[in-house]
Amino acid sequence: MNGNAVYEPPAIPTSWRIALPHTTAAVPVARALVRTALAEREHSADCDTAELLTAELVANAVEHTSGATPIELVLRLLPVGFQVEVHDADPEPPRDLTRPNLDLPDPWQEHGRGLLLIRSLSSSCGHRPTESGKAVWFRLPGQRRPV
Repeated sequence: MNGNAVYEPPAIPTSWRIALPHTTAAVPVARALVRTALAEREHSADCDTAELLTAELVANAVEHTSGATPIELVLRLLPVGFQVEVHDADPEPPRDLTRPNLDLPDPWQEHGRGLLLIRSLSSSCGHRPTESGKAVWFRLPGQRRPV
């Protein structure tokens, strides 16, 4: 051995990538994963908002994309924020995510508020193409616990 032995603690993950089924059963699983990630790392991002917006992204991916290809959930604890991405196989960008729709949602309709919630409650949001489709994301402010 050359030099002193040094103990290096295992790396603490600051990002997770999880495949979810292309069904509505993915929504509560995604919410639980967000809640667990924020709690385990004592991140200060608003957990209720993170769960709600994640549920909207996952539900949109399930409802507006076809096929049995899994949806991928990517969580990132950032030095000054928390980012959630949902990847799906459809390359078509989400309608009106970054360009606000000036029409108010119909109060009698069950759908039509998800992207409005994401735009309104996140610090930033967007979408980007991926090799296999697209990723739709949002960020919330907050700080992770120092390691």
